[in-house]
Amino acid sequence: MRKKIKQIYQSDLFKEFFENEKSSGLVLIGCTLISLILANSIFGAHYHHTWLTPIGGQTLEYWINDGLMTIFFLLIGLELEREIYLGELSKIKEALLPIFAALGGMLVPAGLYLLLNHGDITRSGAGIPMATDIAFALGVLSLLGNRVPLSLKVFLTALAVIDDLGAILVIAAFYTKTLFWSNLLSALGVLLAMFIMNRMKVIKLWPYLIGGFIMWYFMLNSGIHATITGVLLAFVIPFENGEKKSISYQLQHFLHKPVGFIILPLFALANTAIVLSSNIGETLEQHYSIGIALGLILGKPIGISLFCFLAVSLGLCKLPDDLNWKTIVSVGFLGGIGFTMSIFITLLAFDDQQIINNAKFVILLSSLVAGIIGFLLLKQTLKRNP
Repeated sequence: MRKKIKQIYQSDLFKEFFENEKSSGLVLIGCTLISLILANSIFGAHYHHTWLTPIGGQTLEYWINDGLMTIFFLLIGLELEREIYLGELSKIKEALLPIFAALGGMLVPAGLYLLLNHGDITRSGAGIPMATDIAFALGVLSLLGNRVPLSLKVFLTALAVIDDLGAILVIAAFYTKTLFWSNLLSALGVLLAMFIMNRMKVIKLWPYLIGGFIMWYFMLNSGIHATITGVLLAFVIPFENGEKKSISYQLQHFLHKPVGFIILPLFALANTAIVLSSNIGETLEQHYSIGIALGLILGKPIGISLFCFLAVSLGLCKLPDDLNWKTIVSVGFLGGIGFTMSIFITLLAFDDQQIINNAKFVILLSSLVAGIIGFLLLKQTLKRNP
């Protein structure tokens, strides 16, 4: 039964996840270009103020980043849960390669950033180059078509999902400034209630969605970023045995298109309205800019490749038969496409609007460079190893 369900996931849900992320990446590129053009046009001021429109005491941008992005993290949580139960992470020997890759892809970029920003107020940006944008990375990978082996798609997907989980933990641990314990305990109480519902075999979706909304409200007012709610909710929604009729499968299936074609594009439009500086050279000379660029363009491939090599050398895991070290290094550059998660962490790391703007620009530029290098290297590698 386990083998049969795993085949269903690999042939249906994984394929759907990969296809939607691929298309979503292309949409994100379009939205980013539109946003940059509008922000630097004669309509720039009006476009910027659109995202500052007050709604319920907060701005439209705030509700996108703290509200809608929770749904994005819910989808990430559901995908991570699927990987743990039935996918690449279901067997520890198979899981160790993407786990080590993700660890290296987080620790080395963060280390490079801190090396350049140690003792500076901008050291709080160490989490920025740690992240990988699933949609963009898979979008670039998809441009290579049928030449990409399934094991590489699975490896990059698992790496990016674990990477995002790491980013979520970093957000919770290091970007919480003030804790309001009453609200946090209330949120955890709701989580406990949903866990009990899970153990009591409550398999209707609506009680979990209502509980998730209540938990999100308390988390929003606890000091911990509310998007954490999405991942927590994913793990209390009954997975059952993972068949298509399970509410976990159905919810993940339903969320693919709204997240990929509404929520992430809105996030891109709202957060890439960057007014380009007339002195780009000065922007790129800043220590935090160099740290972000080095972290994404060099730290990611070095960390991913090095930690994979250590894991394989120690006999903890092995490379899939149709992959080689050139492939791992090449896909490591795709891991340097930070975009969504990097911008998300930037908003939490800094308070100065000028630094935020500059950091966003460097993230876009660095992600572009890393993506192009990764694409060209993979194109050459896969051509030689059809």
